[in-house]
Amino acid sequence: MKSHSLSVSMALPLVVSVSVLSGCSQQSARQGTIQPNPASSTKTYYVETQKQPAKQVVFKPQAKPKTIPHRQTASQQQVRRPVVHAPRAATPRPQSPNANISELYGIGDKIFKNETGGRIDQLTHWNLREDFASMGIGHFTWYPANRKQRYGNTFPGLLDYLKQNGVQLPAWVQRARFEGAPWRTREQLMQAKNTPQVKQFSQLLYDTRHLQAKYIMDRAMRAMPKLVKTTPPHLRGLVANNLNAVANSHGGRYVLVDYTNFKGEGLSRHGGYKGQNWGLLQVLEEMRPSQPGPQALNEFADASMRVLERRVRNSDPKRNERKWLPGWRNRTNTYRNPI
Repeated sequence: MKSHSLSVSMALPLVVSVSVLSGCSQQSARQGTIQPNPASSTKTYYVETQKQPAKQVVFKPQAKPKTIPHRQTASQQQVRRPVVHAPRAATPRPQSPNANISELYGIGDKIFKNETGGRIDQLTHWNLREDFASMGIGHFTWYPANRKQRYGNTFPGLLDYLKQNGVQLPAWVQRARFEGAPWRTREQLMQAKNTPQVKQFSQLLYDTRHLQAKYIMDRAMRAMPKLVKTTPPHLRGLVANNLNAVANSHGGRYVLVDYTNFKGEGLSRHGGYKGQNWGLLQVLEEMRPSQPGPQALNEFADASMRVLERRVRNSDPKRNERKWLPGWRNRTNTYRNPI
């Protein structure tokens, strides 16, 4: 299979300014727009108010450990031996001078393990009692043609992103991008899993897993300012504080990105069961006020399980969603000691 050279551009650090929304004055409207920071490639999202100072969510790149040079004797300093570096095998990697590539790779591998158990064949999947296929490391939804899209049809957007980044998609996938998933039922996909066609596509999805991680990360980062904007006024300070706390904890970016991919942003107040959603916003609202570090990560993990347990209580007992709780608990526990 042809190797793909992945070109990824990630602007770090990302600064998200969030606070209470004010009225509809011209000044507030002007401050509510996205404005670039002329001093760097960093993007700052302004949601200002006259009542409270802006809170900031700052994503900082991981600092590289300092190396301490070995102290040499005078004779050793006079004679320097030539250093021969062994050539390294060429490996396709996302290229970006501003990106923390090791973090991106770590997030991609972690999401791949969370969603598929680390199995390539699970990159083309269809869960029991669902009416759509689940594709890629994020198990993006892919509906057959003319089927009600209750959870949104997210896989075609990823296909567009892969194609824009130079990935050569199979001809049958390009057709299905516009026609809908080529399998009408779970049974049809299960029967097709061992065909060369589906096996090759599963391998392509594995080879592009880190580009998919970049796609997932971009989506999550775009959602951050919206979380505070859509929060009820009396909870905005709490949400901004908790978002700051998780974002500025070591590994906090993985926590926010993974949960957004796992259960969505939670921006809709009319979604979920009995009017109660279970996305990232609901977890931030459920958290107790936290400070950056282990406290924030443990509180996020605890709050996410309380939100998911509430979902199960609100669900139709016939769906037996309780069976998913052990797996959900295993996943949210990874937030306590992230990459």
